[in-house]
Amino acid sequence: MSQDKEREQSMETANQTSIYKLILVGILVSILGVYLRFAFDSTTLSIISWAILFVGAFICCKAVFKILNAK
Repeated sequence: MSQDKEREQSMETANQTSIYKLILVGILVSILGVYLRFAFDSTTLSIISWAILFVGAFICCKAVFKILNAK
């Protein structure tokens, strides 16, 4: 019985809307980084766009690890 309760609590934690909102924000930030990477041809803007892309990827990974850590 306690395993069922644990599993139910884990599913509830993994399905929190805040986690999926965080994934959405990370995806949007990553899309912005990709757009800036290919929109203009400037070394400075290219470096900034790579940084934005990695921030977006970090946000997405953080959200995924929150889902995986839901015990």
